[in-house]
Amino acid sequence: VQLQASGGGWVQAGGSLRLSCAASGLTFSTYTMGWFRQAPGKERENVATFRGSDGDTYYASSVKGRFTISRDNAKNTIYLQMNSLKPEDTAVYYCALAPGRLIVSQVRDAKNFGSWGQGTQVTVSS
Repeated sequence: VQLQASGGGWVQAGGSLRLSCAASGLTFSTYTMGWFRQAPGKERENVATFRGSDGDTYYASSVKGRFTISRDNAKNTIYLQMNSLKPEDTAVYYCALAPGRLIVSQVRDAKNFGSWGQGTQVTVSS
C-alpha cells in the first residue's frame, strides 16, 4: 500500500487549500481513510476521516463546518477541502489508512492506522 499526499502550501488566514491523497495497491473504498495533522510540540490529531465504505465521516470539532473530506473511488483518491483557514490549522497533514470500518473512538487514535502518506505542510499566516 502506498499513499501519496499533495496540495499543501502557504495561505493567509481565511483562505482555502485542497489536499489530495492517492492510494495504490488496494481497493481503498473498503478501508477507513482520512487525514491527520501534527503541529510542532503537539500530538497527531485526526481532522477528517471516512469510516469504511458506507461514506460515514468523522470530523474533529475544531474543523467542523470548515473542512470537507471527499473521495473519488475510481481514482482511489481522497481530498480534504479546507476553507476559512486559521493560523492554528498550521501543521503537517498526513493521509492515513486502516483496514475495515473503525468506530469513532478508534478513528481518533493514530495507532489504529497502519499506512501513512509522507505528509504535506500547511502554513496559515495571520
